[in-house]
Amino acid sequence: MLLNFVIVIVSMLSAISTFYLSEHRKQGAVRASALLSLMVGILFSLFKSSIPTDYYNQIPVAFIGASFVGMVSSRALQHFRLVGFAGFIFGIIYINSSHFFKGYGGALGTSASISIMVTMCVPIYLSKRKRLNGLIVMRKWIFRNNKRSRKKVH
Repeated sequence: MLLNFVIVIVSMLSAISTFYLSEHRKQGAVRASALLSLMVGILFSLFKSSIPTDYYNQIPVAFIGASFVGMVSSRALQHFRLVGFAGFIFGIIYINSSHFFKGYGGALGTSASISIMVTMCVPIYLSKRKRLNGLIVMRKWIFRNNKRSRKKVH
């Protein structure tokens, strides 16, 4: 239970710190993620004997995966709160889906992508205006596609 709580907190901190280093310190997404992940890896390697095995095995992996969340552009997620929320979602996905992705590659990137997409939907649900705008855009897509299919038939 405590390990899961720590994973969620580490995921949020990883996403926010990577986003900060990438967007506000202008280091770029890849460099920010790699630098922070390297620092965590070195830190855990130095203190391997004093860290419990479950923490040693799970925390660096969760940190690296959540740093993928922090690689998001400020055009997609503009506020630290949303990036932290995406890190929170990543932590929840990481805790609950690790056995689903066993044997498959790309689990961390897939989980990060899902958490960002979920977080991008948050403003739509918080603002009635944006929800209405989203419905208008969706209606245009549907009717535009129907007009194209009618032209092809005739």
